Amino acid sequence: MQGKGFIKFIAIVLAIVCAYALSFTLVASKVEKDAKNAAKGDLAKEKAYLDSMSTVKVYPLVGFTYQEVKAKEINLGLDLKGGMNVTMEISLAELVKSLAGNPTDANFNKAVQNAQIQLNAGGKDYIKIFVDEFEKLSPGVKLADYFSNQDNASQLKPSASNAEVESFLEKEATSAIDRSFTVLRSRIDGSGVVSPNMQKQEGSNRILIEMPGVQDQERMAKLLQGSAELQFWQVYQVQEVAPLLENINKILAATLKADAPAAKDTTAAPAAGGKLAGLEKAAAKDTTAKGGKLAGLGKKDSSAVKAELMKSNPLYAVLNLPIYQGENGQQQLMPGAVVGMSLQKDTAKVNAYLKLPEVAASIPSTMKFMWSVKPREGSRIFELYAIKVVSADGKPDLGGDAISDSKDDFDQHNKPEVTMYMTSEGAAKWKKITAEAAADPNNKKSIAIVLDNQVYSAPTVQNEIAGGVSQITGNFTQADTKDLSNILKAGKLPAPARIAGSYVVGPTLGAQAIHDGLISFVIAFIVILIFMALYYHRAGWVANFALLINLFFIIGILVSLGAVLTLPGIAGIVLTIGLSVDANILIFERVREELAHGKNTATAIKEGFKHAMPSIIDSNVTLFILGAILYVFGSGPVQGFATTLCIGILSSLFAAVAISRVVFESLLSRKIDVSFDNSLTRNAFKNLAFNFVGRRKIYYVISTIIIIAGIGMYFKNGGLNLGVDFKGGRTYLVHFDKAVNTEDLKAKLNPVFGNETPEVKTAGEDSQVKITTTFHIEDQDIKTDKVVEDALNKGLAGSKYEIVSSQKVTPIIASDIVNGAFYAVLISCLFMFIYIVVRFKKWQYGLGAVIALFHDVLMVLSFYTILDGIMPFSLEIGQDFIAAILTVMGYTMTETVVVFDRIREKLKESGKEDLHGEERNNLINFALNSTLSRTILTSLTVFFVLLVIFIFGGDSIRGFIFALLIGRIIGTYSSLCISTPIVIDLGSSAEKK
Repeated sequence: MQGKGFIKFIAIVLAIVCAYALSFTLVASKVEKDAKNAAKGDLAKEKAYLDSMSTVKVYPLVGFTYQEVKAKEINLGLDLKGGMNVTMEISLAELVKSLAGNPTDANFNKAVQNAQIQLNAGGKDYIKIFVDEFEKLSPGVKLADYFSNQDNASQLKPSASNAEVESFLEKEATSAIDRSFTVLRSRIDGSGVVSPNMQKQEGSNRILIEMPGVQDQERMAKLLQGSAELQFWQVYQVQEVAPLLENINKILAATLKADAPAAKDTTAAPAAGGKLAGLEKAAAKDTTAKGGKLAGLGKKDSSAVKAELMKSNPLYAVLNLPIYQGENGQQQLMPGAVVGMSLQKDTAKVNAYLKLPEVAASIPSTMKFMWSVKPREGSRIFELYAIKVVSADGKPDLGGDAISDSKDDFDQHNKPEVTMYMTSEGAAKWKKITAEAAADPNNKKSIAIVLDNQVYSAPTVQNEIAGGVSQITGNFTQADTKDLSNILKAGKLPAPARIAGSYVVGPTLGAQAIHDGLISFVIAFIVILIFMALYYHRAGWVANFALLINLFFIIGILVSLGAVLTLPGIAGIVLTIGLSVDANILIFERVREELAHGKNTATAIKEGFKHAMPSIIDSNVTLFILGAILYVFGSGPVQGFATTLCIGILSSLFAAVAISRVVFESLLSRKIDVSFDNSLTRNAFKNLAFNFVGRRKIYYVISTIIIIAGIGMYFKNGGLNLGVDFKGGRTYLVHFDKAVNTEDLKAKLNPVFGNETPEVKTAGEDSQVKITTTFHIEDQDIKTDKVVEDALNKGLAGSKYEIVSSQKVTPIIASDIVNGAFYAVLISCLFMFIYIVVRFKKWQYGLGAVIALFHDVLMVLSFYTILDGIMPFSLEIGQDFIAAILTVMGYTMTETVVVFDRIREKLKESGKEDLHGEERNNLINFALNSTLSRTILTSLTVFFVLLVIFIFGGDSIRGFIFALLIGRIIGTYSSLCISTPIVIDLGSSAEKK
């Protein structure tokens, strides 16, 4: 075998990479286990222990801290961990109106309204729709009259055409989404959410946010939907505030009991300073404040000493002054705007101290304290600033409306910086503020840039800035300047972010999902291992070894890529492992054919691999194309399933083909006998001669009857049973302490939902129901979610229950999902047709395969409509159903191309390109019968895997797996009885023509 050394090298490298990626989970688990043991059931102590370990190096040799290790561990999805998934929609309608100065023109506002309606109905580009609508309503009127002004004159001239205005609005819309992303991320980081996942949904005005562990839906809704408020404040220097802090410390020592825990010690990283200079003037040299240590936190004091410290210096036990060692060896206050530093876990304690009546009375009315938005790099230390309130009304020196533009750039030394542009009114105020801050050349002061009461930056002003163009420089990374630029622009124009969709999973449901998922995974894997070992004897153990390696690679690659592991993802892993058996079965069946022809084992293995490769490549390529399309058009769990599927296909090809071949070579070189069967399986599937082609009209009739029955049930049931993600609305999964009657629940909920009858269905068991309603679904008020949930609780009053999950999908999201599903199926069929025509060089093969795909989709839909209401679980059609449909299409294509490959192989052996009449019918029957063993074995293997997941995988994916089970049967039936026979009929039609 050629390239054996290279395969071993790749396998070793992959193994090292995967082991390294998985090691972070093991290290994090050990730390968390130690925390549980130390806390002995006390959750507060467990959290405090983990907080104290956040900056401690816990990874041997490499030296990663617990915080860094935690960020690299296996990322579990919400359905496994519990939490909240939110889709934020940036209101481009509000942005357009704001950019135009909120005009009262009726046609303008009608165009804004019409564009929003079309967007809700499935339109894609709001700006283009708006421009088109405006031109219809106001022909000949220039949009520049509304949008061009003094502040954006450099970007949009008064004489600009409508096309130029459209381009300007597109850029502003993109910028608004970027700004919103930055603001939302900072808010989530500041809220304490662990390992949030945020993604901009390309080509839309939406941002997807996953927040593991979050359950307070109302609090997060307020946090995410609040309008951004950018402010500029003058700040006090530390020398001005230190005496006040000393006084506060004495007040606390006199009034507090000595029962507060002392903070652990750490060392502060150097404080990042900055400067602010006029763009038109020469930049002064950059200065960076020297770093210092946090006083009194580095010692391992006894509990008695810590208690004494808390008693005598309660403030300084949790807040430390920025100090450094001077030239005389004495500790001195570090000049600058930072007045104190605290570990993240101590910031709440500092806030509580400052709010005490005795302390608050000692703080001047011209001073208020704010924390930095981010901790110092590589630590959890936050900086405290003292904001100077100079106006009588308590408002900031300057608001966000003073900013006309901002961009991240590089200075003359190629260092990242931010250039900020002021409006004409803002420039005049800015000149005055900067003049005051830079008045004393020996004590230049800072100006804090604040958003949502958090300090993003506090650069030192180097000189008075006239003209309104400023540079902000400092120890910035390129990412820092991009964020700061977005923050500066965030207060410029209102582009409200509203929750367009949400999904909340309770921790109980998440824990149950992990349990069910793991059980189904282990059992399914054992089923495959036992089957392969029993059926293929010693060769089966080689396949099992390749499967174990494949599993290790799949999980390792997923973790190293930072992919989120969801319940559909686990199903995807199990499914991929089941499908990877297909490659081994293809190879082993071809080897058995060669052995039956009297060839020795070494030659049979070589020929078996050679003849099986075209079918393996074709089937995996078609499935990979489907996975890629699913990834592009899917979202959330569907996208996670597609990611797992694509990675699994690549990994399975390498493990099942390359690694197993190396193992066989190794066994043969050591003269170890390799058997591919036993006495029970040796003659299985031999001498089969089913007349598939001759009976094809019977199969056509069977399929037609089932599809007609499905259409009849479709009209009888009033359409398909669409899930909430296809029709919009809110769904609540509610678990009761005992069995409930769905009709009684519906009657109770009807009046509280404004006489709108909700949909109430049993979900898995009699004590668990799924409640779906469109009550207030189009109301965009941030309090609406709470109103609907209060109504639900009112309707359920008198029962003991728990809302274990909830989902909200607005009509605009639902229309996008429907469109995405439609295009996914359509484009999949197109790609399949192109691939097969190119690969097999005959359009009949391509069209036959595509007709089979449509046949399978119709058959699955028909079974869903026929069985809906009969099965003891919901047969809703949602995003996961589309994933199932596409996977079913993948099954059919896999089976079909294997048969096509055998036909092509036999034609090549006979030296002909095509056959006609009875000769062709015989050849196709031969191809179908000769591949029947592989078809049945693969189908049974995958079917049993799916059956195990269906039984043990839990209610949340039962409908999804049911679709795959039906699809597995239909896919096998279709590849044998529909797709290949159709090729004959298409060929016959071509002959007649």
